[in-house]
Amino acid sequence: MTTHLLVAAAQQGPSPILQLMPLVLIFLVFYFVMWMPIRKQKKALEQLVVSLKKGDRVVTNGGLYGEVVKAEPDSHTVILKLGDNVKVKVAKRAIAGLEGSPEDKGAK
Repeated sequence: MTTHLLVAAAQQGPSPILQLMPLVLIFLVFYFVMWMPIRKQKKALEQLVVSLKKGDRVVTNGGLYGEVVKAEPDSHTVILKLGDNVKVKVAKRAIAGLEGSPEDKGAK
């Protein structure tokens, strides 16, 4: 009788929970390796954009280097001076970072 039970248990295989464990572990590793640093970087960039002030030298996502001439905290735009007599209005979300920041140096 007990051999019948052992044979039946062996034919069933591992439980479904144990089969899902590798998938769950891969998801957790992916979360901590990929998503956490991206979220941290995004928060740092949002803080930088909020704290922009006149005189900051920035780089836009389009690769324009300029100096902030006017930045209002309640506005979604800033005025950048790109050169002599060249000023442009840029959305704050288009700011990639400060000129000379470690991220900027790594991209070169």
